[in-house]
Amino acid sequence: SEQQGLQVLSALDAAKTQWYHFTAIVVAGMGFFTDAYDLFCISLVTKLLGRIYYTDLSKPDPGTLPPGVAAAVNGVAFCGTLAGQLFFGWLGDKMGRKSVYGMTLILMVICSIGSGLSFAHTPKSVMATLCFFRFWLGFGIGGDYPLSATIMSEYANKKTRGAFIAAVFAMQGFGILAGGIVTLIISSAFRAGFHEPAYQDDRVASTGTEADFVWRIILMLGAVPALLTYYWRMKMPETARYTALVELEDETEKMDEMVSRGANDFGLFSPQFARRHGLHLVGTATTWFLLDIAFYSQNLFQKDIFTSINWIPKARTMSALDEVFRISRAQTLIALCGTVPGYWFTVFLIDVVGRFAIQLMGFFMMTVFMLGLAVPYHHWTTPGNQIGFVVMYAFTFFFANFGPNATTFVVPAEIFPARLRSTCHGISAAAGKAGAMIGAFGFLYAAQDPHKPDAGYRPGIGVRNSLFVLAGVNLLGFMFTFLVPEANGKSLEEMSGEAQDNEDQARAAAVQPSTA
Repeated sequence: SEQQGLQVLSALDAAKTQWYHFTAIVVAGMGFFTDAYDLFCISLVTKLLGRIYYTDLSKPDPGTLPPGVAAAVNGVAFCGTLAGQLFFGWLGDKMGRKSVYGMTLILMVICSIGSGLSFAHTPKSVMATLCFFRFWLGFGIGGDYPLSATIMSEYANKKTRGAFIAAVFAMQGFGILAGGIVTLIISSAFRAGFHEPAYQDDRVASTGTEADFVWRIILMLGAVPALLTYYWRMKMPETARYTALVELEDETEKMDEMVSRGANDFGLFSPQFARRHGLHLVGTATTWFLLDIAFYSQNLFQKDIFTSINWIPKARTMSALDEVFRISRAQTLIALCGTVPGYWFTVFLIDVVGRFAIQLMGFFMMTVFMLGLAVPYHHWTTPGNQIGFVVMYAFTFFFANFGPNATTFVVPAEIFPARLRSTCHGISAAAGKAGAMIGAFGFLYAAQDPHKPDAGYRPGIGVRNSLFVLAGVNLLGFMFTFLVPEANGKSLEEMSGEAQDNEDQARAAAVQPSTA
């Protein structure tokens, strides 16, 4: 069976790209689609929730979520995702990829629907139930990270493996666009049906009762794509590599009741793992951590940046639905021009120039563009220069996705041994989510104007200084990239050292199979 296993592996590396690879991309990418859809929509939903549940009609401006509530609604999903990445990453190595893969989807479907059904009408109870469902939604999404990456890397052949894993991740781009399109359609439909005045003209009528339906519909529609792919997911076979390297090995061990354990049976906390892959894991985890600090801080800055450069008018001059419409239009534009193209550049070039080059260049360019925004910050905020600011901003996003946002996802799925692969990917991804929390919340507070912070916040260091800090973070990411090995064009077994572990295996691996 050892021999069988090796033949399976070399056949997998030579296999041609087939149609089922493409269905696999869509099916495996659903978690990322849902993740991105949810992240896109929640920033708009929080604006609506503030107007609906926290407006004080005696004030000249519509309500916004208090800082603690805003942090909870945004952050609770991150906490769930982090927990899900670790838990399902470990479970995927324990139980096999396939069996765990349906659970994560079911969770996503139930919780997307649940988050739209949050109960009662007092602000507190709506927020509490919303946060509860968002935590478990995050948990399911988190489980999808290590599983999707691992499944894709184990399905693909070595020539196009990078592109396939990156393509799964690029489903995020479609999720962002879907979020944009859905919010635009729904807000336009409701605007057409209910003509709401601006807040300053009629405070009560500017947020009609129908606005409460809008955010619920938007969140619940997130369940649709996950529901549609459930059937296909259940039909996906267990990956041949997991079967060959983990299940078969366990079989032979049972048969021989082998006393001596093979060189490749080391656990995550063993000295062998530390010696072989310790620095690699440090590298994949720190680079993902640093990237997400920068990436998520920008994502959440987005609406503030638009307002500060006057792309979006003051809240009081709009009705609730106007605001949703305008913000989603601006965010969709940025996504179309900066975010989405970046992913696809990675997909097409990752197997040509390699992961390492893309990641280094991405971190470098992000540093450059952050400094380009920060140094002449005053210039960008003066009237007439907004377009330049938005272009620079879109480029930062472009180089995050044609750069470390994609590669930090691909690499951990390639360089660790099969029996620890989804665990190590989960650990790296969880480090990333920890960075996302710092990016999202640390900078929510840090970017506050030192002289006139938003309602409820303490003075911070301001946007300009925050951009300097983020440039420094990207520079650190550039340095830590040097810890990670290049996996381009090598088989998974070469990368993880599984091919070298046995003399016979080494000899079998040296005899290259004739390419079909």
